Amino acid sequence: MPSDDEVVRTAAEAAEGVIFSRFKQSDVKDFDVTVTFEDGVLDVDVYLNVPGERSTEETVAEDAALAARSAVDDLFADAEE
Repeated sequence: MPSDDEVVRTAAEAAEGVIFSRFKQSDVKDFDVTVTFEDGVLDVDVYLNVPGERSTEETVAEDAALAARSAVDDLFADAEE
């Protein structure tokens, strides 16, 4: 069973991976990935500020949060094997 810290780290890394696969780091003015994992409940919140890309910010933030959840699902699936 993965530790809480491992779950949080896995989710955050997956979210950041999506953000920086879509935008160059120099284009991202600000971002914040907040991940909590308490009592078996994962909460992921992604804030993204990319000037000139307002139309895609929300979509990428949502994709990043979904990737974080998926990475945690995979982490637990691997632990069960």
